[in-house]
Amino acid sequence: MTTEATIGQRVSRPRFDRWTLIGWKFAAPGLTIIAIVIGLPLAYALLLTISSFTLLHPRFMPLVGLENFRRVMDDEYFWHSTWLTVKYSGLTVSAEFLLGLGIAFLLNRVVRLKAVYFAILTIPMAMSPVSVALVWHMLLQPNLGIVNRLLESFGYTGVDWLGNSALSFWTVIFIDVWQQVSFVILILAAGLASLPKEPYEAASVDGATELQQFYYLTLPMLRPVAAIAVIIQLITEFRTYDLVYVLTKGGPGISTDLLSYFAYKRAFLGLSINEGAAASFILLLMVLFLTVIFFRIVTRRA
Repeated sequence: MTTEATIGQRVSRPRFDRWTLIGWKFAAPGLTIIAIVIGLPLAYALLLTISSFTLLHPRFMPLVGLENFRRVMDDEYFWHSTWLTVKYSGLTVSAEFLLGLGIAFLLNRVVRLKAVYFAILTIPMAMSPVSVALVWHMLLQPNLGIVNRLLESFGYTGVDWLGNSALSFWTVIFIDVWQQVSFVILILAAGLASLPKEPYEAASVDGATELQQFYYLTLPMLRPVAAIAVIIQLITEFRTYDLVYVLTKGGPGISTDLLSYFAYKRAFLGLSINEGAAASFILLLMVLFLTVIFFRIVTRRA
């Protein structure tokens, strides 16, 4: 009777057993550092968004609630910068993924000197965005830049790549893709190298062409790795600031005025730290929302 009662009883495991507590103790130092490095600045920025703090009047009180968000969103230039940021991020991430996938697929077939090719491809990625912007700023200089000199040597007229409002946006996109595509290539090349060989051997026996193998085998198996690459690049491109600051400073006019640079101008040129913080928080919420949506779309099973 006692044995049956004991067997019939549900064995309840404590919610926090000894090993769980040990794990939390080991994680506590790292979590504390993360809370200090990330949590405190984020909380301070959130306080700025609901305060009346400006560089001319540096005090938090009185609190104004969502008034700073309303002021920012009433500005027509904010919506221009938002649309420009979405357009910029979509174009750069799409170009980086397509180029990265094609080059990674080619490198996956290379046998000799593969390490040399990868070393060359990592050079742009190893450079800081400010260094990349300074180098390309000199190369694209309208009067003395190498690019215009080459065009003139072939009989073409030099172009003001960064001073023309119709070209500056696409020039910044090109420079961004030139630097960031290396990261996508490395991630996708690692994903291609880790794919199992057995499905391809079976597909070859069944008579599947290389294009069919790529569409029905490579792309579905590469989907998790591709999702990681796209999400990381999406976050990176949405917060692009350094390239715009060095190359164009949002110009000519507002043709390259991305949302991150809009927040900088509102905070430090307009002397409204609170409204700049509000614009930055809107950018943060946009990135989080798009990241979650895109991750669910890409990683869902067919």
